[in-house]
Amino acid sequence: MKAIITVIGHDQIGIVAKVSNKLADLKVNIIDVSQTLMHGNFTMMMMVEWQETVKFENVKSELESLGQSAGLDIHIQREEIFDAIQKL
Repeated sequence: MKAIITVIGHDQIGIVAKVSNKLADLKVNIIDVSQTLMHGNFTMMMMVEWQETVKFENVKSELESLGQSAGLDIHIQREEIFDAIQKL
């Protein structure tokens, strides 16, 4: 399964490490990543994939918990939904 993850928040040390470590713990592979810093605001978009044995809802829940504890806005969408929305 492939998905798109977005991370937005005030810049702080370790954002990339926190998110990538959580993904590694969940057995989620990062395929591509883009990040930027604009006026103290951090933004990152990642394309990720994982085996079917890993449940989307579990990944989503874990990332939302990480976002709450780190003060970040973290969202995940299945790739096909992200692509469909972009076409609208």
